Amino acid sequence: MEPRKTPSQPSIAVLTYTDNASERARRPRGLVSEIVDSLGNSIREGRLPPGAKLPTESEIMAQFDVSRTVVREALSRLQASSLVETRHGIGTFVLQPHDAGNFKITPEDFTTVDDVISVLELRISLETEAAGLAAQRRTRENLAALAAALQAFHDSIHLDSDAVPPDFQFHMEVARATGNRHFSDLMTYLGTMIIPRTRVNTMQSAPEGRLNYLQRVNSEHESIYNAIRNQDAEAARAAMRTHLSNSRERLRRGKNVHTMQPQSASTSTLTHPADLAVTGTNPLA
Repeated sequence: MEPRKTPSQPSIAVLTYTDNASERARRPRGLVSEIVDSLGNSIREGRLPPGAKLPTESEIMAQFDVSRTVVREALSRLQASSLVETRHGIGTFVLQPHDAGNFKITPEDFTTVDDVISVLELRISLETEAAGLAAQRRTRENLAALAAALQAFHDSIHLDSDAVPPDFQFHMEVARATGNRHFSDLMTYLGTMIIPRTRVNTMQSAPEGRLNYLQRVNSEHESIYNAIRNQDAEAARAAMRTHLSNSRERLRRGKNVHTMQPQSASTSTLTHPADLAVTGTNPLA
């Protein structure tokens, strides 16, 4: 009689990592963070739900083309963040989210335009200093990653895209360039929902139109990049503060236009509630 085998819970594959081998070779110290970012986002966005079993160490090694040491360090970081737990001899599993009075920002915290502005104000204080640190500590690898994000944003403008992924990637690379993992961990935690146009129709309400709006954002990113490249910490702080403050003011102006102008069939799209209301779509889509 054969011993009964306990059925194992199927693992859920992580998101395909599309970075090429040459880029991975240029950023060996960032490989742990990249795995943490990918798995952490999959957990927070529900692609790896509570109770799901992560791929095995060997599967993650093959997925990201890294060593076992890198994988184990990444899993240790996820455990330290209370996202997963490892059951010896069984595997690593996603934990239930817990409320223990810890700080958190969820999609529910983006219900109104005022909510989006509040998060922008938090970002101004954090990312302004991150930009200054990035200017002081950036490496050639960091500059290459920032330049790649800038180029991706530029390309997205002409592909009729909202350019949200490369926008978030640029801010993530600034955080990574600080050399302080807590900045990038926080950006990973927040995800792309921190980009205002994932929650508010900023492009539709922009008086200059979608193309000019995104070109202005791109120009602001370029100013941040140039200051970081030149290792000018004060200029980097000023450029980041200007960029995020401009986003805040654009939201405020749009909100005021909606508040001050009467609604009618003949008014512009700025006065329609849907143009300034928070979207009902998935903020991470």
